[in-house]
Amino acid sequence: MENIKTVKLKNFEIGGDKLTILAGPCAIESMEILDETAKGLKEITNRLDINFVFKSSFDKANRSSINSFRGPGLKKGLEMLAAIKSKYDLPIVTDIHTPDQADPVAEVADILQIPAFLCRQTDLLVAAAKTGKIVNIKKGQFLAPEQMGSLIKKVEDSGNTNIMVTDRGVTFGYNNLVVDFRAIPIMQSFGYPVVFDATHSVQLPGAGGTCSGGDRKFVPVLAKAAMAAGANVLFFEIHPDPDCAKCDGPNMIPLDKAEDLFKICKQIFQLVRA
Repeated sequence: MENIKTVKLKNFEIGGDKLTILAGPCAIESMEILDETAKGLKEITNRLDINFVFKSSFDKANRSSINSFRGPGLKKGLEMLAAIKSKYDLPIVTDIHTPDQADPVAEVADILQIPAFLCRQTDLLVAAAKTGKIVNIKKGQFLAPEQMGSLIKKVEDSGNTNIMVTDRGVTFGYNNLVVDFRAIPIMQSFGYPVVFDATHSVQLPGAGGTCSGGDRKFVPVLAKAAMAAGANVLFFEIHPDPDCAKCDGPNMIPLDKAEDLFKICKQIFQLVRA
């Protein structure tokens, strides 16, 4: 962990001696839900002295069904994220799915996230890199952690070393994901902060036929294990009422459960670095 480059964001560093959490609703459903979640998470992370980046997606382009809820789209979604950023003075992370989205999203977001299914798309990585913003590459469920090196190099060779990489489990088929915590030190060997996505790792892709399933009771177990394995950053999808969420409800954690989980994760994070 001593060779990890820190990534500067606003008034804090990602990858240093202070825990960073990326969190928020899976998809933008309404301004009310964004506002309630952002306000609650900012209060929690301020109390716990944790670096916080607000996350939500303007479009979920890889849903199981063409009829699934995707979000408000690029223009409206960015307007809503910009409003949250301004109101609560929060940095923003959100996904991009096509190269032409990189520049407009970079006007609002501080971190451009590359979805796991799209992590090998060269044009997408290059476009994200050229914005100069932090690029968070989510490791595809179909990749070994060692393979992330070539994806990192695509961003580096495009002139950007503001990079983070995320693990969210590996698929072996049959609607399940398995987490191999060896991935954390392996990906850290490339020299950049490693994020562990604790909520997508409990997803059951396509298990509902026309939607994905999940089992949120395992989120705390995996998040704490990731901290013990030395992860630099945690990623959670969080919603005031996950059972009524329009996207990824089964694997999101309720807002009112976040503080207790964040607190123990921070304690493990600090213990590992002591």
